[in-house]
Amino acid sequence: MEMVCLGRLRSNRNKYLFIIVSFLLWFPQFLYVPIFSPYMESLGGKYTFIGIVLSSYGIMQLLCRLPIGIFSDVKKVRKPFIIFGMLISMLSCVIFLLTDSLGWILAARALAGISAATWVAFTVLYPRYFADHEVHQAMGSISFIVVLAQFLGMSFSGSIVSEWGWKAPFWIAGSFSILGVFLSLFIFEPKEGIEREPLKVKELATVIKEPSLLKVALLSILAHSIIFSTMFGFTSNYALSIGFSASELTLIVFAFMIPHAIATLFIGRVLVPLLGEWNALKTAFFFASVFTLLIPFVQSKELFLAVQIFSGFSLGLIFPLLLGLAIEKIAPEKRATAMGAYQAIYAIGIFAGPFFAGIFNSLMGIKAGFYFVGVLGLMATFLIMIWGKDHDEFENEKSIKKSKAGA
Repeated sequence: MEMVCLGRLRSNRNKYLFIIVSFLLWFPQFLYVPIFSPYMESLGGKYTFIGIVLSSYGIMQLLCRLPIGIFSDVKKVRKPFIIFGMLISMLSCVIFLLTDSLGWILAARALAGISAATWVAFTVLYPRYFADHEVHQAMGSISFIVVLAQFLGMSFSGSIVSEWGWKAPFWIAGSFSILGVFLSLFIFEPKEGIEREPLKVKELATVIKEPSLLKVALLSILAHSIIFSTMFGFTSNYALSIGFSASELTLIVFAFMIPHAIATLFIGRVLVPLLGEWNALKTAFFFASVFTLLIPFVQSKELFLAVQIFSGFSLGLIFPLLLGLAIEKIAPEKRATAMGAYQAIYAIGIFAGPFFAGIFNSLMGIKAGFYFVGVLGLMATFLIMIWGKDHDEFENEKSIKKSKAGA
């Protein structure tokens, strides 16, 4: 009995340590996000360059996520990749601290993208602390940690800058990163547990050609383009231009992120049963695009916060829907591969959205980027109207065949 209690205590300790390390990967990376664009602007960065820096985070994930996953599978170890991710995150924060050079700032943000790409190793190792039937619980808890780290990190950056200046978030982020590197050395990697089949290149090619996955991946590119060009991109710049102070950026984070989180609970319980998946997705994209297009017309703080509430909620509905649709028609044994491919493809949006929004902002002013990604949302709405119709016809044909077979 004593041995069982000791084993359970050790198991819980391993889980808690892993959760803390996971939090320490994401918290430093999002601690400076709301002030990052204004910070670069204060150093003389033009909107085109700011867009390139913001997009570097996505391009490194696009380039590195699959190779890290494949190499990790081939070597059958995860811990070294986790430690590597924490080290790269720390290096990124240190570079931000040591320089005001825009070139080095670009390098530091690109390193943050490489660090984020190692998340694939985290999501494979953590479920191995659990029994087979507890895997969904494991993924739910680790997903919550990501959202919590994003929310807490982004909530305080504006106040920190107001109190201690532009560099303060990087000092704090660097301190947490150092702690993360130290704790990651003590992560336990079990030799037994849930194993994932190594990713086969042939299988990857087959999965990527699946039409349903490609459609959903394209929509996800558009959705990520919107959020990384607005809340994780240029929203702070626009807010400061209409009279918000740096400390008040916290209000914008709360206005956007709380409804964003609530929407993930609302979608499965209310909207999908009421409208169906494709209609719910169409509605969410339409409202996300409308509220994005409204941003450049808003001049008062109160109205701006109201728009952020609805924008955050609309975008919060989209991502869980796309995640489910991405693997809906994929055979169960290929779903891990499909998810890896889906995550790599949508990183194009993390890159392309801020990159092109930055160019438009430089050419036509800060409002142009919001028009650009708002139109992307309307394009997504139009595509869903077409694809949703095809989906409904397919489902009707299936039900007719079933009823005939039953007869």
